Amino acid sequence: MVPTSIRDYPEWHLGRQNYALWYLEINDQKIVDYLDALRAHFSEFLVEPNHRQYHVTLFICGFLTHETKIYSDDFSFNEFEQHRQIFSKENFSSFQLKIGSIDSFSSALFIEIRDTENILFQIRQKLGLVSNEIAALDYCPHITLGLYKTDYNSDLILQKISQLPVQYKQAEFDLKVEHLTFGYYQAQTLQGKLYPYQHLFLGDPCCN
Repeated sequence: MVPTSIRDYPEWHLGRQNYALWYLEINDQKIVDYLDALRAHFSEFLVEPNHRQYHVTLFICGFLTHETKIYSDDFSFNEFEQHRQIFSKENFSSFQLKIGSIDSFSSALFIEIRDTENILFQIRQKLGLVSNEIAALDYCPHITLGLYKTDYNSDLILQKISQLPVQYKQAEFDLKVEHLTFGYYQAQTLQGKLYPYQHLFLGDPCCN
Protein backbone atom coordinates (compact mmCIF):
# COMPACT_ATOMS: atom_id res chain seq x y z
CA MET A 1 0.00 0.00 0.00
CA VAL A 2 1.07 3.61 -0.58
CA PRO A 3 1.25 5.65 2.66
CA THR A 4 0.11 9.27 2.92
CA SER A 5 2.62 11.63 4.51
CA ILE A 6 1.13 14.01 7.06
CA ARG A 7 2.49 17.29 5.70
CA ASP A 8 1.64 20.33 3.65
CA TYR A 9 1.84 19.78 -0.13
CA PRO A 10 3.04 23.18 -1.49
CA GLU A 11 4.19 21.61 -4.77
CA TRP A 12 0.52 20.80 -5.39
CA HIS A 13 -1.43 23.77 -4.05
CA LEU A 14 1.17 26.46 -4.93
CA GLY A 15 -0.21 28.69 -2.19
CA ARG A 16 -3.82 28.34 -3.35
CA GLN A 17 -6.40 27.46 -0.75
CA ASN A 18 -9.85 26.25 -1.79
CA TYR A 19 -10.04 23.04 -3.83
CA ALA A 20 -13.49 22.67 -5.38
CA LEU A 21 -15.58 19.68 -6.41
CA TRP A 22 -19.10 18.50 -7.02
CA TYR A 23 -20.08 15.75 -4.61
CA LEU A 24 -22.94 13.79 -3.08
CA GLU A 25 -23.48 14.27 0.63
CA ILE A 26 -24.09 11.26 2.88
CA ASN A 27 -26.73 12.40 5.36
CA ASP A 28 -28.56 9.13 6.09
CA GLN A 29 -27.70 8.38 9.72
CA LYS A 30 -27.90 4.59 9.22
CA ILE A 31 -25.29 4.80 6.47
CA VAL A 32 -23.11 7.17 8.53
CA ASP A 33 -23.24 4.78 11.50
CA TYR A 34 -22.29 1.89 9.23
CA LEU A 35 -19.33 3.81 7.78
CA ASP A 36 -18.23 4.89 11.28
CA ALA A 37 -18.22 1.24 12.37
CA LEU A 38 -16.13 0.24 9.37
CA ARG A 39 -13.68 3.07 9.94
CA ALA A 40 -13.32 2.02 13.59
CA HIS A 41 -12.62 -1.58 12.53
CA PHE A 42 -9.71 -0.41 10.35
CA SER A 43 -8.57 2.49 12.53
CA GLU A 44 -5.11 1.02 13.19
CA PHE A 45 -4.28 1.43 9.48
CA LEU A 46 -5.72 4.85 8.76
CA VAL A 47 -4.34 8.40 8.98
CA GLU A 48 -5.78 10.51 11.80
CA PRO A 49 -7.26 13.01 12.29
CA ASN A 50 -9.88 12.72 9.57
CA HIS A 51 -12.49 15.48 9.63
CA ARG A 52 -13.75 15.08 6.07
CA GLN A 53 -17.43 14.18 5.88
CA TYR A 54 -18.41 10.98 4.09
CA HIS A 55 -19.25 11.80 0.49
CA VAL A 56 -19.17 10.53 -3.08
CA THR A 57 -16.99 12.68 -5.32
CA LEU A 58 -18.85 13.44 -8.54
CA PHE A 59 -16.52 15.80 -10.41
CA ILE A 60 -13.21 17.34 -9.32
CA CYS A 61 -13.12 20.96 -10.48
CA GLY A 62 -9.82 22.38 -9.18
CA PHE A 63 -8.65 25.43 -7.26
CA LEU A 64 -11.31 28.13 -7.04
CA THR A 65 -10.38 31.50 -8.46
CA HIS A 66 -12.20 34.79 -9.06
CA GLU A 67 -9.40 35.87 -11.39
CA THR A 68 -8.18 34.68 -14.77
CA LYS A 69 -7.03 31.08 -14.65
CA ILE A 70 -3.26 30.78 -14.33
CA TYR A 71 -2.68 27.09 -13.71
CA SER A 72 -4.23 24.13 -15.52
CA ASP A 73 -5.97 23.03 -12.31
CA ASP A 74 -7.59 26.41 -11.60
CA PHE A 75 -11.40 26.59 -11.73
CA SER A 76 -13.21 29.89 -12.19
CA PHE A 77 -16.57 30.99 -10.81
CA ASN A 78 -17.56 31.62 -14.44
CA GLU A 79 -17.15 27.88 -15.06
CA PHE A 80 -19.21 27.16 -11.95
CA GLU A 81 -22.02 29.31 -13.38
CA GLN A 82 -21.81 27.36 -16.63
CA HIS A 83 -22.17 24.14 -14.64
CA ARG A 84 -25.26 25.56 -12.93
CA GLN A 85 -26.75 26.43 -16.31
CA ILE A 86 -26.22 22.86 -17.48
CA PHE A 87 -28.13 21.51 -14.47
CA SER A 88 -30.92 24.01 -15.05
CA LYS A 89 -31.17 22.97 -18.71
CA GLU A 90 -30.89 19.22 -18.20
CA ASN A 91 -33.12 19.12 -15.09
CA PHE A 92 -31.84 15.77 -13.81
CA SER A 93 -34.28 13.88 -11.59
CA SER A 94 -33.46 12.48 -8.16
CA PHE A 95 -31.98 8.98 -8.29
CA GLN A 96 -30.79 6.08 -6.16
CA LEU A 97 -27.40 4.44 -5.78
CA LYS A 98 -26.40 1.26 -3.98
CA ILE A 99 -23.80 1.16 -1.22
CA GLY A 100 -21.53 -1.73 -2.18
CA SER A 101 -18.76 -3.70 -0.51
CA ILE A 102 -15.50 -2.59 1.07
CA ASP A 103 -12.39 -2.51 -1.11
CA SER A 104 -9.01 -0.87 -1.33
CA PHE A 105 -7.07 1.44 -3.60
CA SER A 106 -3.29 1.45 -3.21
CA SER A 107 -3.55 4.52 -0.96
CA ALA A 108 -7.02 4.34 0.61
CA LEU A 109 -9.76 2.13 1.97
CA PHE A 110 -13.17 2.70 0.40
CA ILE A 111 -16.74 1.53 -0.08
CA GLU A 112 -17.81 1.01 -3.67
CA ILE A 113 -20.88 2.75 -5.07
CA ARG A 114 -23.05 0.92 -7.59
CA ASP A 115 -24.63 3.16 -10.21
CA THR A 116 -26.74 0.67 -12.17
CA GLU A 117 -28.50 3.39 -14.19
CA ASN A 118 -25.21 5.10 -15.11
CA ILE A 119 -26.58 8.43 -13.89
CA LEU A 120 -23.25 9.63 -12.49
CA PHE A 121 -21.57 9.06 -15.85
CA GLN A 122 -24.28 11.11 -17.59
CA ILE A 123 -23.89 14.01 -15.16
CA ARG A 124 -20.09 13.93 -15.36
CA GLN A 125 -20.25 13.92 -19.15
CA LYS A 126 -22.30 17.14 -19.11
CA LEU A 127 -19.98 18.83 -16.60
CA GLY A 128 -17.01 17.85 -18.74
CA LEU A 129 -18.35 19.97 -21.59
CA VAL A 130 -17.41 23.07 -19.56
CA SER A 131 -14.08 22.11 -18.03
CA ASN A 132 -11.72 19.18 -17.93
CA GLU A 133 -11.87 17.25 -14.69
CA ILE A 134 -8.75 17.34 -12.53
CA ALA A 135 -8.27 13.60 -12.18
CA ALA A 136 -5.54 11.18 -13.14
CA LEU A 137 -7.52 7.93 -13.03
CA ASP A 138 -10.71 6.50 -14.48
CA TYR A 139 -13.75 7.47 -12.44
CA CYS A 140 -14.73 4.95 -9.78
CA PRO A 141 -17.60 6.18 -7.58
CA HIS A 142 -16.83 5.42 -3.94
CA ILE A 143 -16.88 6.61 -0.34
CA THR A 144 -13.40 6.94 1.13
CA LEU A 145 -13.02 5.54 4.65
CA GLY A 146 -9.44 6.69 5.14
CA LEU A 147 -5.89 6.96 3.84
CA TYR A 148 -3.21 4.44 4.82
CA LYS A 149 -0.61 5.73 7.26
CA THR A 150 2.18 3.35 6.26
CA ASP A 151 3.04 0.86 3.50
CA TYR A 152 1.05 -2.14 4.70
CA ASN A 153 1.11 -5.44 2.85
CA SER A 154 -2.14 -5.78 0.89
CA ASP A 155 -2.66 -9.25 2.39
CA LEU A 156 -2.89 -7.64 5.83
CA ILE A 157 -5.72 -5.37 4.65
CA LEU A 158 -7.51 -8.27 2.97
CA GLN A 159 -7.22 -10.31 6.15
CA LYS A 160 -8.75 -7.46 8.16
CA ILE A 161 -11.60 -7.23 5.64
CA SER A 162 -12.24 -10.96 6.03
CA GLN A 163 -12.52 -10.46 9.81
CA LEU A 164 -15.42 -8.04 9.49
CA PRO A 165 -18.55 -9.13 11.42
CA VAL A 166 -21.12 -10.81 9.19
CA GLN A 167 -23.65 -7.98 9.55
CA TYR A 168 -21.15 -5.57 7.97
CA LYS A 169 -20.21 -7.92 5.14
CA GLN A 170 -23.86 -8.43 4.21
CA ALA A 171 -25.07 -4.88 4.81
CA GLU A 172 -27.03 -3.31 1.96
CA PHE A 173 -28.07 0.32 1.71
CA ASP A 174 -29.75 2.50 -0.87
CA LEU A 175 -28.45 6.04 -1.17
CA LYS A 176 -31.18 8.39 -2.39
CA VAL A 177 -29.74 11.45 -4.11
CA GLU A 178 -32.04 14.47 -4.14
CA HIS A 179 -29.45 17.20 -4.52
CA LEU A 180 -25.88 17.73 -5.69
CA THR A 181 -23.41 19.80 -3.71
CA PHE A 182 -20.73 22.15 -4.97
CA GLY A 183 -18.15 22.78 -2.29
CA TYR A 184 -14.49 22.85 -1.42
CA TYR A 185 -11.89 21.86 1.13
CA GLN A 186 -8.82 23.74 2.26
CA ALA A 187 -5.80 22.35 0.45
CA GLN A 188 -3.39 22.95 3.35
CA THR A 189 -5.43 20.75 5.72
CA LEU A 190 -5.00 17.02 5.18
CA GLN A 191 -8.42 15.30 5.39
CA GLY A 192 -10.00 18.61 6.40
CA LYS A 193 -13.71 19.40 6.32
CA LEU A 194 -15.77 19.86 3.19
CA TYR A 195 -17.43 23.26 3.00
CA PRO A 196 -20.62 23.23 0.92
CA TYR A 197 -21.00 26.35 -1.22
CA GLN A 198 -24.27 25.57 -2.98
CA HIS A 199 -26.84 22.77 -3.23
CA LEU A 200 -28.61 22.07 -6.49
CA PHE A 201 -31.88 20.22 -6.00
CA LEU A 202 -32.70 17.63 -8.63
CA GLY A 203 -35.96 17.68 -10.55
CA ASP A 204 -36.90 21.08 -9.16
CA PRO A 205 -35.50 23.82 -11.45
CA CYS A 206 -37.14 26.61 -9.44
CA CYS A 207 -34.77 25.80 -6.56
CA ASN A 208 -31.58 25.75 -8.65
